Amino acid sequence: MSDVLTLMDEWGPERVVCVSDSRTGMRGVLVIDNTARGMGKGGMRMSPSLTVAEVARLARVMTYKWAGVDLFFGGAKAGIMADPAAPDREAVLRSFVRALSREIPSQYVAGLDMGLTERDAAIVQDELADRGAAVGTPHALGGMPYDELGVTGFGVAEAADAAARHAGTSLRGARVAVQGFGAVGHAAARRLAELGAAVVAVSTARGALHDPDGLDVARLLALRAEVGDAAVEEYGGGRLLDVGAELLVPADVLVPAATQDVVDERVAAEIRAGIVVEGANLPTGPAAQDVLAARGITVVPDFVANAGGVVAAGFAMDARYSPFRPDPDAVFAAVSAKLRENTGTVLDAARAGGTTTHRAAVALAQRRVRAAMELKGRLPRAARSPR
Repeated sequence: MSDVLTLMDEWGPERVVCVSDSRTGMRGVLVIDNTARGMGKGGMRMSPSLTVAEVARLARVMTYKWAGVDLFFGGAKAGIMADPAAPDREAVLRSFVRALSREIPSQYVAGLDMGLTERDAAIVQDELADRGAAVGTPHALGGMPYDELGVTGFGVAEAADAAARHAGTSLRGARVAVQGFGAVGHAAARRLAELGAAVVAVSTARGALHDPDGLDVARLLALRAEVGDAAVEEYGGGRLLDVGAELLVPADVLVPAATQDVVDERVAAEIRAGIVVEGANLPTGPAAQDVLAARGITVVPDFVANAGGVVAAGFAMDARYSPFRPDPDAVFAAVSAKLRENTGTVLDAARAGGTTTHRAAVALAQRRVRAAMELKGRLPRAARSPR
């Protein structure tokens, strides 16, 4: 737990719950970061390399993400240290949610993150016999399957278009490189193509595919549905590169949409795109962000660019116990409006304050969280406003 103790500050985490089960070998953690603006809500991930510190970092991102879109939930995240491809994954997942039955759904509602699917959300509901235990369930169960619909990736593309317009240009004809072709990356590529961009590079765990004249996104999407990550190998055109090389190809916009900590100072110094839109959580660190800012590269921070999923989750939270499904058209419209507005607000604030976009976005989120903490008497005594 020492790694989490070093992460604790005035914002949180409020609770860190570690659980395990000797029968299944399950090991997992729930981090509830800050509930000043509402109950804990965030995704649940499954990864064999998971750490408590990683989940705590992601829970903080959720605190900022909910505050950034001005929806009234608190930041939280859950994680299971397991291989999502293992044959016993369902038993491990059920064991994990049983161990957290006192927290779910009274203090935390599960969503979907890396390694989990809509069916897993259904399993969470089934194990706890509570429709309110998770969101993101399949359409057949009355849920809002926002991974299947590609809501987060759609929002990333909308944020990219807003950033391009803010810079006085357009996505139409722009070259875009997308790292990752999973739940977020493939949906972002699809929407980017609809907006007129030329997607020149994509990547999966099997490699990166690059064509400076633009890839056939529709064909890649069809291949992804058939062969998964092997789509880049089965495409039959372009040039296969090592994973990571897609970050450095010539492009106007770069969308890192795979995992965290992929852009360090060295990579930041070599990126050739003028706009970086963070589809993944925590793809850059402060040092890399400073390098990008010094080079004049516009960055749309993760919890601004990929907040489409939480907007959709907000609709799903309202509908958890309702017999009616949320309207997907209303969700997409809300995601577009909210993310375009937030992108402009953060870029304007960074320019006015002479700071990085991440610092500007964090400051905005912290102001909203701090106001809620003060109203509820949660601030340290020295930080409270005089009455």
